Amino acid sequence: MLCWNRWDDVNVSLSRIDEIDYSNLETIVVDNGSTDGSQRNIREQFPWVKLIEAGINLGIEAYNLGFEAAEGEYILIIDDDSYPAKESIGRMIQKFSEDPKLGVCAFDVRNADDYDQVAKTSNSASTTQSSYSTGFNGAGAGVRKDVFKKVGFYPGEFFLYMNEADCSLRIRDLGYEIRFFPDLIAYHKMAAKNRKSWRAPFYYTRNSFWLIWKNYPTSNALKETISLSFQCFYHSMEQFTFIYIKALFSAFWNVSKIAKKRFPVKQDVVNEMRIPLYLCFTFYR
Repeated sequence: MLCWNRWDDVNVSLSRIDEIDYSNLETIVVDNGSTDGSQRNIREQFPWVKLIEAGINLGIEAYNLGFEAAEGEYILIIDDDSYPAKESIGRMIQKFSEDPKLGVCAFDVRNADDYDQVAKTSNSASTTQSSYSTGFNGAGAGVRKDVFKKVGFYPGEFFLYMNEADCSLRIRDLGYEIRFFPDLIAYHKMAAKNRKSWRAPFYYTRNSFWLIWKNYPTSNALKETISLSFQCFYHSMEQFTFIYIKALFSAFWNVSKIAKKRFPVKQDVVNEMRIPLYLCFTFYR
Protein backbone atom coordinates (compact mmCIF):
# COMPACT_ATOMS: atom_id res chain seq x y z
CA MET A 1 0.00 0.00 0.00
CA LEU A 2 1.13 3.52 -0.79
CA CYS A 3 -0.23 6.32 1.40
CA TRP A 4 -0.08 10.09 1.35
CA ASN A 5 -2.11 12.26 3.75
CA ARG A 6 -5.14 9.97 3.84
CA TRP A 7 -4.99 8.52 7.31
CA ASP A 8 -8.74 7.92 7.63
CA ASP A 9 -8.72 5.73 4.52
CA VAL A 10 -5.53 3.94 5.55
CA ASN A 11 -7.04 3.22 8.95
CA VAL A 12 -10.10 1.57 7.40
CA SER A 13 -8.04 -0.45 4.93
CA LEU A 14 -5.54 -1.75 7.49
CA SER A 15 -8.38 -2.59 9.89
CA ARG A 16 -9.95 -4.76 7.18
CA ILE A 17 -6.62 -6.36 6.36
CA ASP A 18 -6.16 -7.19 10.04
CA GLU A 19 -9.25 -9.40 9.78
CA ILE A 20 -7.73 -11.61 7.07
CA ASP A 21 -6.91 -15.06 8.36
CA TYR A 22 -4.21 -15.96 5.82
CA SER A 23 -1.22 -16.76 8.05
CA ASN A 24 1.79 -16.19 5.80
CA LEU A 25 1.03 -12.55 5.12
CA GLU A 26 3.32 -9.52 5.17
CA THR A 27 1.74 -6.07 5.03
CA ILE A 28 3.88 -3.19 3.78
CA VAL A 29 2.87 0.46 3.78
CA VAL A 30 5.07 2.98 1.99
CA ASP A 31 4.42 6.50 3.23
CA ASN A 32 5.00 9.19 0.62
CA GLY A 33 5.93 12.01 2.97
CA SER A 34 2.58 12.40 4.74
CA THR A 35 2.11 15.41 7.02
CA ASP A 36 -1.12 14.24 8.70
CA GLY A 37 0.48 11.93 11.27
CA SER A 38 -0.05 8.75 9.25
CA GLN A 39 3.39 7.36 10.13
CA ARG A 40 2.88 7.72 13.89
CA ASN A 41 -0.65 6.35 13.75
CA ILE A 42 0.40 3.30 11.74
CA ARG A 43 3.17 2.49 14.24
CA GLU A 44 0.87 2.87 17.22
CA GLN A 45 -2.28 1.18 15.91
CA PHE A 46 -0.88 -1.38 13.47
CA PRO A 47 2.51 -2.48 14.86
CA TRP A 48 2.47 -5.60 12.63
CA VAL A 49 2.76 -3.42 9.52
CA LYS A 50 6.16 -2.95 7.91
CA LEU A 51 6.32 0.84 7.44
CA ILE A 52 8.69 2.34 4.88
CA GLU A 53 9.03 6.12 4.84
CA ALA A 54 9.94 7.70 1.51
CA GLY A 55 10.33 11.09 3.19
CA ILE A 56 9.02 13.04 0.19
CA ASN A 57 6.22 12.53 -2.30
CA LEU A 58 7.75 10.32 -5.00
CA GLY A 59 4.43 9.50 -6.63
CA ILE A 60 4.01 5.89 -7.78
CA GLU A 61 7.80 5.41 -7.67
CA ALA A 62 7.48 4.98 -3.90
CA TYR A 63 5.54 1.76 -4.52
CA ASN A 64 8.80 0.28 -5.77
CA LEU A 65 10.36 0.65 -2.32
CA GLY A 66 7.68 -1.69 -1.01
CA PHE A 67 7.87 -4.07 -3.96
CA GLU A 68 11.62 -4.44 -3.50
CA ALA A 69 11.30 -4.96 0.27
CA ALA A 70 8.55 -7.59 -0.03
CA GLU A 71 9.77 -11.01 1.06
CA GLY A 72 6.92 -13.00 -0.44
CA GLU A 73 6.76 -14.81 -3.74
CA TYR A 74 3.60 -12.91 -4.65
CA ILE A 75 2.60 -9.28 -4.15
CA LEU A 76 -0.90 -7.90 -3.76
CA ILE A 77 -1.06 -4.25 -4.84
CA ILE A 78 -3.71 -2.03 -3.22
CA ASP A 79 -4.42 1.68 -2.84
CA ASP A 80 -4.55 3.44 0.51
CA ASP A 81 -8.34 3.35 0.22
CA SER A 82 -8.75 -0.26 -0.91
CA TYR A 83 -8.49 -3.69 0.69
CA PRO A 84 -9.01 -7.32 -0.37
CA ALA A 85 -11.94 -9.50 0.64
CA LYS A 86 -11.01 -11.93 3.42
CA GLU A 87 -10.80 -15.01 1.22
CA SER A 88 -9.18 -13.41 -1.81
CA ILE A 89 -5.52 -13.77 -0.84
CA GLY A 90 -5.77 -17.52 -0.31
CA ARG A 91 -7.60 -17.88 -3.61
CA MET A 92 -5.01 -15.75 -5.38
CA ILE A 93 -2.15 -17.93 -4.12
CA GLN A 94 -3.94 -21.04 -5.36
CA LYS A 95 -4.41 -19.57 -8.83
CA PHE A 96 -0.74 -18.65 -9.12
CA SER A 97 0.26 -22.12 -7.90
CA GLU A 98 -1.89 -23.84 -10.50
CA ASP A 99 -0.64 -21.82 -13.49
CA PRO A 100 3.09 -21.00 -13.77
CA LYS A 101 2.47 -18.70 -16.76
CA LEU A 102 0.01 -16.55 -14.83
CA GLY A 103 1.81 -13.25 -14.22
CA VAL A 104 -1.00 -11.05 -12.90
CA CYS A 105 -4.32 -11.77 -11.18
CA ALA A 106 -6.64 -8.85 -11.87
CA PHE A 107 -9.14 -8.46 -9.02
CA ASP A 108 -12.81 -7.52 -9.27
CA VAL A 109 -12.55 -4.04 -7.71
CA ARG A 110 -15.87 -3.09 -6.13
CA ASN A 111 -17.27 -0.06 -4.37
CA ALA A 112 -16.38 -0.23 -0.68
CA ASP A 113 -19.60 1.60 0.19
CA ASP A 114 -21.45 -1.60 -0.75
CA TYR A 115 -19.23 -3.83 1.39
CA ASP A 116 -21.89 -4.81 3.92
CA GLN A 117 -24.35 -5.72 1.18
CA VAL A 118 -22.03 -7.86 -0.94
CA ALA A 119 -19.31 -9.12 1.42
CA LYS A 120 -21.12 -12.32 2.43
CA THR A 121 -21.81 -13.43 -1.12
CA SER A 122 -18.37 -12.26 -2.24
CA ASN A 123 -16.50 -14.29 0.35
CA SER A 124 -18.41 -17.43 -0.57
CA ALA A 125 -18.33 -16.83 -4.31
CA SER A 126 -18.48 -19.98 -6.41
CA THR A 127 -17.90 -18.30 -9.77
CA THR A 128 -14.21 -18.81 -10.48
CA GLN A 129 -14.04 -18.77 -14.26
CA SER A 130 -11.33 -16.37 -15.39
CA SER A 131 -11.24 -14.17 -18.42
CA TYR A 132 -8.25 -12.99 -20.41
CA SER A 133 -7.29 -9.42 -19.59
CA THR A 134 -4.85 -6.93 -21.09
CA GLY A 135 -4.45 -4.86 -17.96
CA PHE A 136 -5.13 -4.57 -14.26
CA ASN A 137 -6.38 -2.09 -11.69
CA GLY A 138 -3.80 -1.03 -9.12
CA ALA A 139 -6.49 -0.87 -6.44
CA GLY A 140 -6.46 -4.67 -6.42
CA ALA A 141 -4.03 -6.88 -8.35
CA GLY A 142 -1.75 -9.79 -7.54
CA VAL A 143 1.61 -10.20 -9.28
CA ARG A 144 4.51 -12.63 -9.21
CA LYS A 145 7.38 -10.72 -7.64
CA ASP A 146 10.05 -12.25 -9.88
CA VAL A 147 8.11 -11.30 -13.02
CA PHE A 148 7.36 -7.84 -11.67
CA LYS A 149 11.03 -7.32 -10.88
CA LYS A 150 12.07 -8.35 -14.39
CA VAL A 151 10.01 -5.52 -15.88
CA GLY A 152 11.39 -3.01 -13.37
CA PHE A 153 8.27 -2.64 -11.21
CA TYR A 154 6.32 0.62 -11.73
CA PRO A 155 7.81 3.30 -14.04
CA GLY A 156 8.80 5.90 -11.45
CA GLU A 157 9.23 8.62 -14.05
CA PHE A 158 5.47 8.57 -14.69
CA PHE A 159 4.76 9.92 -11.16
CA LEU A 160 1.00 9.28 -11.56
CA TYR A 161 -1.19 7.24 -13.91
CA MET A 162 -0.62 4.84 -16.82
CA ASN A 163 1.81 2.81 -14.71
CA GLU A 164 -0.36 -0.32 -14.84
CA ALA A 165 -0.57 -0.10 -18.64
CA ASP A 166 3.20 0.23 -18.93
CA CYS A 167 3.76 -2.84 -16.74
CA SER A 168 1.06 -4.82 -18.55
CA LEU A 169 2.78 -4.36 -21.91
CA ARG A 170 6.10 -5.57 -20.57
CA ILE A 171 4.65 -8.48 -18.59
CA ARG A 172 2.80 -9.71 -21.67
CA ASP A 173 5.99 -9.28 -23.71
CA LEU A 174 7.68 -11.76 -21.36
CA GLY A 175 4.99 -14.30 -22.23
CA TYR A 176 3.04 -14.18 -18.96
CA GLU A 177 -0.74 -13.92 -18.84
CA ILE A 178 -2.88 -11.30 -17.16
CA ARG A 179 -6.24 -12.73 -16.11
CA PHE A 180 -9.31 -11.31 -14.44
CA PHE A 181 -10.90 -13.49 -11.74
CA PRO A 182 -14.41 -12.62 -10.49
CA ASP A 183 -13.84 -14.46 -7.21
CA LEU A 184 -10.81 -12.33 -6.35
CA ILE A 185 -12.41 -9.23 -4.87
CA ALA A 186 -11.07 -5.94 -3.59
CA TYR A 187 -13.08 -3.07 -2.20
CA HIS A 188 -12.19 0.48 -3.18
CA LYS A 189 -13.55 3.76 -1.86
CA MET A 190 -15.14 5.45 -4.84
CA ALA A 191 -15.38 9.24 -5.11
CA ALA A 192 -18.96 10.49 -4.81
CA LYS A 193 -18.40 12.53 -7.94
CA ASN A 194 -15.58 13.18 -10.34
CA ARG A 195 -13.18 15.75 -8.96
CA LYS A 196 -12.04 18.15 -11.67
CA SER A 197 -8.29 18.53 -11.39
CA TRP A 198 -5.38 19.28 -13.68
CA ARG A 199 -3.38 16.31 -12.38
CA ALA A 200 -5.27 13.49 -14.09
CA PRO A 201 -5.51 14.98 -17.61
CA PHE A 202 -1.92 16.24 -17.43
CA TYR A 203 -0.26 13.03 -16.27
CA TYR A 204 -2.48 10.74 -18.34
CA THR A 205 -1.63 12.76 -21.46
CA ARG A 206 2.09 13.11 -20.85
CA ASN A 207 2.47 9.49 -19.81
CA SER A 208 0.57 8.27 -22.86
CA PHE A 209 3.36 9.75 -24.98
CA TRP A 210 6.03 8.20 -22.78
CA LEU A 211 4.29 4.83 -22.76
CA ILE A 212 4.27 4.55 -26.55
CA TRP A 213 7.82 5.90 -26.88
CA LYS A 214 9.10 3.36 -24.35
CA ASN A 215 7.18 0.31 -25.50
CA TYR A 216 5.80 0.54 -29.04
CA PRO A 217 7.66 -0.55 -32.18
CA THR A 218 8.92 2.41 -34.21
CA SER A 219 6.11 2.46 -36.79
CA ASN A 220 3.41 2.28 -34.12
CA ALA A 221 5.15 4.88 -31.98
CA LEU A 222 5.35 7.37 -34.86
CA LYS A 223 1.72 6.84 -35.83
CA GLU A 224 0.41 7.20 -32.28
CA THR A 225 2.62 10.22 -31.58
CA ILE A 226 1.17 12.08 -34.55
CA SER A 227 -2.38 11.10 -33.64
CA LEU A 228 -1.95 11.93 -29.95
CA SER A 229 -0.36 15.30 -30.75
CA PHE A 230 -3.26 16.22 -33.01
CA GLN A 231 -5.73 15.22 -30.31
CA CYS A 232 -3.94 17.45 -27.78
CA PHE A 233 -4.48 20.53 -29.92
CA TYR A 234 -8.00 19.56 -30.97
CA HIS A 235 -9.30 18.89 -27.46
CA SER A 236 -7.56 21.96 -26.08
CA MET A 237 -9.70 24.06 -28.39
CA GLU A 238 -12.79 21.93 -27.83
CA GLN A 239 -12.59 22.08 -24.04
CA PHE A 240 -11.02 25.55 -23.65
CA THR A 241 -7.97 24.35 -21.74
CA PHE A 242 -4.20 24.44 -22.23
CA ILE A 243 -3.56 21.36 -20.05
CA TYR A 244 -3.21 18.94 -22.97
CA ILE A 245 -0.76 21.18 -24.83
CA LYS A 246 1.17 21.67 -21.60
CA ALA A 247 1.38 17.88 -21.19
CA LEU A 248 2.46 17.49 -24.82
CA PHE A 249 5.36 19.91 -24.42
CA SER A 250 6.30 18.36 -21.07
CA ALA A 251 6.53 14.94 -22.71
CA PHE A 252 8.93 16.20 -25.39
CA TRP A 253 10.89 18.52 -23.10
CA ASN A 254 11.53 15.78 -20.52
CA VAL A 255 12.04 12.92 -22.97
CA SER A 256 15.50 12.33 -21.49
CA LYS A 257 13.81 10.70 -18.50
CA ILE A 258 12.82 7.74 -20.68
CA ALA A 259 15.50 7.89 -23.38
CA LYS A 260 17.43 4.96 -21.93
CA LYS A 261 14.31 2.99 -21.06
CA ARG A 262 13.02 2.32 -24.56
CA PHE A 263 12.56 -1.39 -25.16
CA PRO A 264 9.92 -2.06 -27.84
CA VAL A 265 7.62 -4.98 -27.14
CA LYS A 266 6.57 -7.48 -29.77
CA GLN A 267 4.12 -6.32 -32.43
CA ASP A 268 1.51 -8.90 -31.44
CA VAL A 269 1.58 -7.60 -27.86
CA VAL A 270 0.74 -4.08 -29.09
CA ASN A 271 -1.98 -5.50 -31.32
CA GLU A 272 -3.68 -7.40 -28.49
CA MET A 273 -3.53 -4.66 -25.88
CA ARG A 274 -6.32 -2.13 -25.50
CA ILE A 275 -4.41 0.75 -23.97
CA PRO A 276 -6.74 3.74 -23.33
CA LEU A 277 -4.43 6.35 -24.84
CA TYR A 278 -7.27 8.82 -25.37
CA LEU A 279 -8.87 8.52 -21.95
CA CYS A 280 -7.04 11.68 -20.95
CA PHE A 281 -9.25 13.82 -23.18
CA THR A 282 -12.46 12.99 -21.28
CA PHE A 283 -11.72 14.59 -17.92
CA TYR A 284 -12.93 18.11 -18.71
CA ARG A 285 -16.11 17.08 -20.50
